[in-house]
Amino acid sequence: MIKSEPIIGVSDVESSSKWYQNLLGCKSGHGGPTFEILQDEQDTFLCLHKWGEHAHPTLSNEEIEHGNGLILYLKVNRLDEIWQRAQDMNIEIEEPLQLNENSGKRQFCVRDPDQYYLMISEN
Repeated sequence: MIKSEPIIGVSDVESSSKWYQNLLGCKSGHGGPTFEILQDEQDTFLCLHKWGEHAHPTLSNEEIEHGNGLILYLKVNRLDEIWQRAQDMNIEIEEPLQLNENSGKRQFCVRDPDQYYLMISEN
């Protein structure tokens, strides 16, 4: 088995954590101002890391465009609930809820507080 737990650089770990928790209904698995582990009901799916902490070379420069070449593709079980939360949170929608004809799944796209592109798709 291969499992991925992406780590993204963020400006404010605690604020970003709350944003993800509010949108996705996930929970904190670590907490704190420099690193966060976000978990669903079963496992970790994303980690948040404060820019410039812990001397990681790819997380050292906040000035570089965030997420260039990266799509955070999240498959969820409660797409309609999360879509409604996105609207309630007044999140800027990049692509509205629609059917992706390639995958046959409904999805929508938003940007997080650090401008990472999230594609949220039904599981």
